[in-house]
Amino acid sequence: MATVDRTATIAAAPEQIWEVLADFGAIGSWVDKIAHSCILVQGDQPVGTSRRVQFGRDALVETIVEFDPPRALAYDIEGLPKMMGRVSNRWTLQAVNASTVVTVTSTAEIGSGAIQQLAERAACRVLARESAAMLTGLADRLEKSRV
Repeated sequence: MATVDRTATIAAAPEQIWEVLADFGAIGSWVDKIAHSCILVQGDQPVGTSRRVQFGRDALVETIVEFDPPRALAYDIEGLPKMMGRVSNRWTLQAVNASTVVTVTSTAEIGSGAIQQLAERAACRVLARESAAMLTGLADRLEKSRV
């Protein structure tokens, strides 16, 4: 298993950031690369809620596996090529003075062989770029709402 973190400090309270993250189906409204997003499955509890995320001609399904307001949100990502194995993102929020440190931890779990471990690290490099773009979109969304 390989993991990679991307972090940004956003000038907003954790509760403000959590409001955006917890609106799980609306990720397309603040991540430029996403053409469309919507809730596919929503139960009585947030854990198990799934969204469809479309970018270009590709679509993913992301399912919440952890929901701890306003500290952590994690979801599994399906719809990537099978060689990617199990992929997930975990967002954590930590208040620091008048700002919040937001971290996205991406995990790829393909296998234990040497080639599989290389593939995990390569997958994490791609995930890190996407996480950086999501953090930028989140910061932009919150900054625009403050103006």
